[in-house]
Amino acid sequence: MKLIPIGFGSYVSAERIIAAVAPESNPIKRVVTQAREAGRLVDATYGRKTETVLVMDSGHVILCPVGPEELAARIGPEGGDGDAR
Repeated sequence: MKLIPIGFGSYVSAERIIAAVAPESNPIKRVVTQAREAGRLVDATYGRKTETVLVMDSGHVILCPVGPEELAARIGPEGGDGDAR
C-alpha cells in the first residue's frame, strides 16, 4: 500500500483512488454535494481552496488542497497499483 501526501499532514492510499478531478464542473459539484449529504465527504483542505476532488473506491469523496498534476507526480509513473502504464 502506497500512501501519498495530499497536504497538511493528510495521506491517502494511492491504490484506492478512482479519479482525481478539478472541482469546477457542475457534475463534480453534484458529486461533492451528494457525498456531503450521504456523510461520505472528507474535507482535507484545512480551510484552503479545493484544488482536487478525489473519488475513492469506497464511495468517499475527498477535498484536497493540492492540484491534480501535483498529486499525479506524487503517485509516480507506476500509478497507484504498481502497474506500468
